[in-house]
Amino acid sequence: MRVKIRLYLDLIRWNRPAGWLLLLWPTLSALWVASGGFPGWHLLVVFTIGTILMRSAGCCLNDVADRDFDKHVKRTAERPVTSGRIGVKEALILGAVLAMLAFGLVLTLRPETMAWSFAAMAVAVAYPYAKRFVAMPQAVLGVAFSFGIPMAFAAVTGEVPSIAWALLLGNLFWVLAYDTEYAMVDRDDDLRIGMKTSAITLGQWDVAAVMFFYAAFVGVWGVVLNASEKPLLLVGLAVAALQAAWHFWLIKDRTRDGCFKAFRLNHWVGFAAFVGVALSHI
Repeated sequence: MRVKIRLYLDLIRWNRPAGWLLLLWPTLSALWVASGGFPGWHLLVVFTIGTILMRSAGCCLNDVADRDFDKHVKRTAERPVTSGRIGVKEALILGAVLAMLAFGLVLTLRPETMAWSFAAMAVAVAYPYAKRFVAMPQAVLGVAFSFGIPMAFAAVTGEVPSIAWALLLGNLFWVLAYDTEYAMVDRDDDLRIGMKTSAITLGQWDVAAVMFFYAAFVGVWGVVLNASEKPLLLVGLAVAALQAAWHFWLIKDRTRDGCFKAFRLNHWVGFAAFVGVALSHI
């Protein structure tokens, strides 16, 4: 049983919290903006736990969908489903249970939030298969990883105003930045097996594109949230931008280690932006 539990935890990437933190910080930022400050413990707990559960469920689906590709990629060959240590049916059941637990949390929120949760689930299910057909599947992931923003506004106000969609657009650029870094790690393997990624599509312009995506994220959020009039928010976004500039030095030579390190540290970019948002509402 201990071995099985360890395999389940490995399947949902429990020892790699960077993944769910990448979803959490923009979601919490949206909660603070929608609430005009601290959103209350109920919303904070529901969205934090819900984010962890849905990211874990997504890992189960992703590993099942990619099991025949992952065996040919150095970094993913030993994942539990790919290596056969967890069966496909077993992984899907675990993912379904986690998704149902997340939906149970959504039921404690406004009905509008529940409606948006179905759209979020549809995009999350589509993403693993987008890598077969879409030249830049990271854009699909960007929508999936940004859906906490409209859901947060729906939970607080009962509607999704234009500012929510603008923040989602800005966050989409951030996802494109860090997931392109992630794709750069596996570019050689992905080319060999015929997987489509933004790193392959962008080719020699990958590093320049990543830096543009970072700049677009910071710029869009800065304009939408009126950072010029909020010194603490401006500081938070500036810290995020400085980290992005550091990532240029990590990825400029396109080494596996450098690109993977840049990806893993991206949650600090989101954290800096969130801190700026939260402090600006005190």
